[in-house]
Amino acid sequence: MKQWLHLSAVAVFLTLLSVFPVLAQEEDEIDLSQIMKAAEKKSLSGGGFLEFQPSLIGLNRDSFFYQLNFGDQGPKRVGQYDFRVRLEGSYEKRTVGLYFTGDGLLRKGFQGWDSRARLFEGYLSLRLNPRFTLDAGKKTTKWGKGYAWNPVAFVDRPKDPEDLLEALEGFYVVSADITRSFQGPLKTLAFTPVLLPVLENLNSSFGKPGHLNFAGKVYFLLWNTDIDFLFLTGESRTTRFGFDFSRNLKSNLEIHAEWAWLTDLERIETSQDGRLSTTVSDEMSALVGLRYLTASETNFIAEYYHNGAGFGQRESEAIFEQAKSPSAVPGSRTGNSADAVFPPLLGIPNPMRDYLYFRTSQKEPFDILYFTPEFTSIFNLDDGSCQLIPGLTYSPQTNLLMRLRGIFLVGSEHTEFGEKQSNYRVEFRVRYFF
Repeated sequence: MKQWLHLSAVAVFLTLLSVFPVLAQEEDEIDLSQIMKAAEKKSLSGGGFLEFQPSLIGLNRDSFFYQLNFGDQGPKRVGQYDFRVRLEGSYEKRTVGLYFTGDGLLRKGFQGWDSRARLFEGYLSLRLNPRFTLDAGKKTTKWGKGYAWNPVAFVDRPKDPEDLLEALEGFYVVSADITRSFQGPLKTLAFTPVLLPVLENLNSSFGKPGHLNFAGKVYFLLWNTDIDFLFLTGESRTTRFGFDFSRNLKSNLEIHAEWAWLTDLERIETSQDGRLSTTVSDEMSALVGLRYLTASETNFIAEYYHNGAGFGQRESEAIFEQAKSPSAVPGSRTGNSADAVFPPLLGIPNPMRDYLYFRTSQKEPFDILYFTPEFTSIFNLDDGSCQLIPGLTYSPQTNLLMRLRGIFLVGSEHTEFGEKQSNYRVEFRVRYFF
């Protein structure tokens, strides 16, 4: 079954790759003036921002992750100071473009100073004709219609639902965009093939090394509805297929949804006697949401997310129970059946099954210029824990942004947010754009 799915996906990929360049050769009359303007275009641009963000973090001394990192002698709260620089630039000349985004972070935390520098994006883009573009390098594909989560983002890193506007680090890929426009109900048809190699030192976090992976997205603008069909096949990750759409029901009301089928996933399950075991199965992930903007510019976003690859409540409770057992103290967990799931619990945002996301913001209430209060909440529907994030944003100048917000985690023992290392965080961010 697995080999059949793999071969079928490869066949679809190759067929579409061969057909779409032909479709891209429209018989419609081409505007030569626009082509000449594009050919004459030459620009070098750059920018970015400097950021300072002090934070006060209240620690949950009863949580598993606190005990794992601090033991019984750790602090009740800690201060953290982040200094960040983000650089962005592009160079475009005729049909060639170079783009990059780099990020540097210097952090003063409880354990001293730490620093890191990452290239988020850096790729070459060739516009071979007005309807065919070829890209090579490190980039994000930004697949999916959801705001907080994207089940169909097969070749992207997961978003951080706490901070949706933050840039994501991409993967090294070779991709193309092939587009054709039509008259009638079908306005646009586009195909985006992606090749993603995984080696020991290239895209190693994506999956198993030593393989070339194929992904693709077919896009339709049909009856004013954005529709995508997506797939990923290869040996680094299991084969998966997906579908998404978004549509404006009114000028101020948009609905969107995503659906993904993931094959041969390894999952952690709990037997009736409470033991953890690994099984392999096909799973479905899905998201449905809406965005509504009122006449007074109050913005609402609500989304329900089902993570088919996530942990169920029984599994998470069993993991925390075993992790907190006397035999599972730090440095002595060898042989514990929960070992394999510690990294996912630590490193993946929202690793369980069912979530509800809600966000609202109000632009310039009471005629206070450049001021936006906002509130975000993330509910774990499996165990009843939640994350509450109120915030205030003030931007008195176009190149200056200030944000004050709190992040409060609410949950009992053996719940996702109840077992986090912190139970609250207050942060003040200042960004200066240049």
